[in-house]
Amino acid sequence: MDHSATPSLEQQTIRRITRRLIPFLIVLFVVAFLDRTNVGFAALRMNEDIGISQATYGLGAGIFFLGYFVFEVPSNILLHRFGARVWIARIMITWGLVAAAMGFLQSATHFVVLRVLLGVAEAGFFPGMIFLLSLWFPNRYRARIFAMFYLGVPISQVIGAPLSVGLMQLGEHVGVVGWRLMYIAEGLPAIALGIACLFYLTNRPADAHWLSEAQRHWLTDTLAREERAKPLAVGAHLSKRQMVAKALCNPQVWLMAFVYFGITSGSNAMNFFLPTVLQSFRATFGLELGLMQNGLLTAVPYALAALCMILWSRHSDRHQERHWHAGGAALLAAASIALALVINQPWVIVIGFTLLAIGVYSAINVFWAVPGQALTGVGAAAGIGLINSIGNLSGFTGPYITGLLFSTTGSYTPGFLIIAALVAAGGVGMLVLPRGMAHSAQPGEPLHEGKA
Repeated sequence: MDHSATPSLEQQTIRRITRRLIPFLIVLFVVAFLDRTNVGFAALRMNEDIGISQATYGLGAGIFFLGYFVFEVPSNILLHRFGARVWIARIMITWGLVAAAMGFLQSATHFVVLRVLLGVAEAGFFPGMIFLLSLWFPNRYRARIFAMFYLGVPISQVIGAPLSVGLMQLGEHVGVVGWRLMYIAEGLPAIALGIACLFYLTNRPADAHWLSEAQRHWLTDTLAREERAKPLAVGAHLSKRQMVAKALCNPQVWLMAFVYFGITSGSNAMNFFLPTVLQSFRATFGLELGLMQNGLLTAVPYALAALCMILWSRHSDRHQERHWHAGGAALLAAASIALALVINQPWVIVIGFTLLAIGVYSAINVFWAVPGQALTGVGAAAGIGLINSIGNLSGFTGPYITGLLFSTTGSYTPGFLIIAALVAAGGVGMLVLPRGMAHSAQPGEPLHEGKA
């Protein structure tokens, strides 16, 4: 049987995989970010209740990423060994347990310790998802697919802001500490979804009995051709340990890691501090926001970012260009938030954060189309894990610097100006990445748009 790619077979296969995987993975990602960023809303009451300073809060919010950093690469290697079905289930169940335990903390020390454990438990989730998607989708579809998956972040913020605030208000209404109820209620779904992973996820295309034989053959043949063509692919004669070592020692992998560090500095600082920045309008401008108003206003930048990053990623796929799409978006984000903070007017600041969200999320999705085009096999698992672990150190440095400078100066502006500089550096770094790493389509090979 001739399984060469026809537009109809290609489109049918991509559409089937997308419908099978993406909605479920988005739900997992939404729950992951609810558990990670609800701390920003808990801080509106929790810090005063148990005596957490802004500096300690910034430390606790960011130290999550130190545990994440240490266990990221080993977790992704174990995912390659045990398969996504089992390992993603393990990640979700353990982080759900720790996330729910946040509802019982009694001191600043408990807060910091549980944040470390949450990072250890969740380590490997996001790079595991990127690696999993790279096993299922050809290169030329990946920017849009990653953008669809990454919708989990803005969705979690759009629904998470009013949900978290609503749970806190519900707790206060029924006589329970609101932020404790929020932590517990938002931690338990991860456990249930982890169990569901064992029954729903499929490790690789060859095992996908929900695809037709023709679809399986087209997909496996296409992905195999791409693997052989990767510029950083290693020989089949190397052991898994050698493949991992080669990926981790490659200078281009480290350059991608530092690019990702710069770009994600913006998203991580925004995730943890936007609610408190909006709350500071009362002291700075005499503009008081209620708890629900804060939650709804926090959701606006993420809602607009969700729409823009999908359109931007499709544009990147259509033109098969990654560097300017990612680097330019990051530079826009950096310039917008820096200018807004210098002008220092409330609605200008909100617009600045909106453009920051649009820029960094658009840049992140296009960026992740690059590593999977250069790395292969267990080396890809290790390399993607390294890139994400280094990048996510910004989740420690960004919140800690922002909280520390606020405690010192009484203003969020110095911290976010540093964040803007880091995002700009990531954008510049993206522009200087070797161009050969970001080309997906083979010469003469059309990009079938389909409806994936």
